[in-house]
Amino acid sequence: MNNKTSMQGHPNGLMTLFFSEMWERVCYYGMRVLLTLYLVKSLMKGDADAAIIYGAYTGLVYAAPIIGGKLADKFLGYRNAVMLGAILMAIGEFLILGGTEQFLMIGMGALIVGNGYFKANISTIVGKLYEDGDPRRDSGFTIFYIGINIGALLATTVIAYVGETYGFKYGFGLAGLGMLLGLIIFWTGRKNYAAAEGLGFTEEGNQKVFGVLKKAHLVGLLSLLLIPVAYFLILQNSWLDYILLGLFLLISFVLIKAGLDADSKEKVKIWRDRMIALLIFMVINITFWACFEQAGTSLTLFADRNVDRSIFGWEMPASMTQFFNPFFIIVFGSIFSVMWVKLAKIGKNPSIPMKFAFGILQLALGFLVTNIGLQFVNEAYQVPLITLVVLYLLHTTGELFLSPIGLSMVTKLSPKNIAGTAMGAWFLSFAIANYVGGKIAALTGGHSDSGVALTASEGLDKYISIFSTIGFVLIGISLLIMLLNKPLKKLMHGVV
Repeated sequence: MNNKTSMQGHPNGLMTLFFSEMWERVCYYGMRVLLTLYLVKSLMKGDADAAIIYGAYTGLVYAAPIIGGKLADKFLGYRNAVMLGAILMAIGEFLILGGTEQFLMIGMGALIVGNGYFKANISTIVGKLYEDGDPRRDSGFTIFYIGINIGALLATTVIAYVGETYGFKYGFGLAGLGMLLGLIIFWTGRKNYAAAEGLGFTEEGNQKVFGVLKKAHLVGLLSLLLIPVAYFLILQNSWLDYILLGLFLLISFVLIKAGLDADSKEKVKIWRDRMIALLIFMVINITFWACFEQAGTSLTLFADRNVDRSIFGWEMPASMTQFFNPFFIIVFGSIFSVMWVKLAKIGKNPSIPMKFAFGILQLALGFLVTNIGLQFVNEAYQVPLITLVVLYLLHTTGELFLSPIGLSMVTKLSPKNIAGTAMGAWFLSFAIANYVGGKIAALTGGHSDSGVALTASEGLDKYISIFSTIGFVLIGISLLIMLLNKPLKKLMHGVV
């Protein structure tokens, strides 16, 4: 591949894609960081309703790349899909400025469809900058991942602060401007990544329908119809119970069948077992992220009501407490990547099941830290801010045990001919997790079962009680995974 190189010998296009993705993450996380508080404080939604809407939205956001990737592969090409996604996401943010529930729902619909096109395909372009077997690929994706977390850090500091201090509309507006900046960088730097394959319309995408319109143009127009579909599914979110369960059962069937279609008895056993292992890890992944994603819902409302956020006379906005996660990712990410290499060299690298178990254990301990914070509660029934700092620290180290390992594991466990399907299945587990996370958050709200608002004291007790329950359940799940370490390793047939 004829690719000019930039810093550290990586292809020139990497930094263009780095900054495009960084600003897209500013847009996405900028909206997400404010969403629950906007629903509760501006649109006067109850905690449970806000949590379910948040869960349905983020669940659909993670499901959308499955469709966005397929349509780019078949019709649009990767560059065009990213462009369309960026435009839709910017429009979505600006629609929210209408200030009503209807504008919010339509805006979220546009953001869901836009994210489906953008998120699925910009990573694909990064991969296509490198030849198969290029040793720089992992390092390139690590640099790209840093861009994602810098974007998340900007969103959870600058946009969170502006949105809560000066008004939600300014936060959403800034997020939209961030997406426009990402779009401009992506378009003006297109020559830098031009060597990547599959950027333009595919052969089928160039075919005309009725001799007038290219199929790719028709797909782009028809995808706009997905916006009202997303609007409907957010409002009628109970439908997602059946849709996501149905998709999980369908993908399970597809993966197992792919394993059974191998060309020899020995390979059938190996690939069947690996697909079963992948499905088990998907369930574990759902468990982890359903609890981790309390950050945007119950933990933000907890921070707003029951955390003393004063720092030398300045009060940190509640949404801004979400910045601890991307901050710790940036601090510890490279340390962890070096740690795995060093542990592997001395033969002490934990197995994939054990890494998942340790990740869930740290997530559990993070929730249980709130019990320690309860011992230092002030007269306003608020725990110290350090409670959330330690909670997010443990959640982030847990994430680093599980998230990058999971993505790498999927590529190792799946046969090449269904690698895309397997990755789509992995994204589906995130979609289900976010939706389930909304349902969990709905249990933690600041209202009693009869709908009466709780006092600060009652609300604090309810939050700590549910966080503790989550923590103890996660400890049980972690121990179960540890017990299943050997059977899971056997199913994986040598994948480490």
